[in-house]
Amino acid sequence: MRVSQPKPFFFKKGPRAVILLHGFTGNSADVRMLGRFLETNGYTSIAPHFAGHGVAPEELVGTGPTDWWKDVEQAYDTLIEEGYSEIAVAGLSLGGVFSLKLGYTKPIKGIVSMCAPMNMKSTDLMYQGVLKYARDYKNYEGKSDELIEKEIEAFQEKPMESLADLRDLVADVKEHVDHIYAPLFVVQGRLDTVIDTDSANVIYDNSESTDKHIKWYENSGHVITLDKEKKKLHEDIFTFLESLDWSV
Repeated sequence: MRVSQPKPFFFKKGPRAVILLHGFTGNSADVRMLGRFLETNGYTSIAPHFAGHGVAPEELVGTGPTDWWKDVEQAYDTLIEEGYSEIAVAGLSLGGVFSLKLGYTKPIKGIVSMCAPMNMKSTDLMYQGVLKYARDYKNYEGKSDELIEKEIEAFQEKPMESLADLRDLVADVKEHVDHIYAPLFVVQGRLDTVIDTDSANVIYDNSESTDKHIKWYENSGHVITLDKEKKKLHEDIFTFLESLDWSV
């Protein structure tokens, strides 16, 4: 049985727009509850899927940061085309990295980075995350353990060469954090074991934003948008967005 996968979303509400970005091997489900919360509070939100995400893992290995960044830019362009002139961005993990990049490459009202890494583990360790995604996806499809193992063996014969590019992307964004001047809210789960949590301090300390805030969520891990403190996180993000200098 094939399980229906999450889809990108565009929740049109008020004139203030927010781009919501998921993490590496994640999908829009990572930020859907946040999107619905913002919708009930008058904000429009759009959440793209990065190429190769939310689909069969065999499609993921042929994609990389250049493809994913195009998806981020397309979401921004879509909002502009739809008449939204003031845009904020909030991203989780890799989405947080892209949120920072968007903040120094496009006009952005405000940035929320959530559990965003400023250095990456070895490509071997990163690939373990890709394998987990592959197993989980195939399990959701309802395949037998025997078939999953057979398909994983075949899957591993095609390495994900773009993992090195992903590591380079994170290093490049880290070098440009001091180009960020937009209001900034840095979010980090204290129980995050996926990234080096000091990344939050690197982002906060090195950005040039005069309006910047950092908050540690003591009972949350890496996917903070779905963790125990998600309701408080939603409220905090809303408070940050409300503090921005919107003209509408």
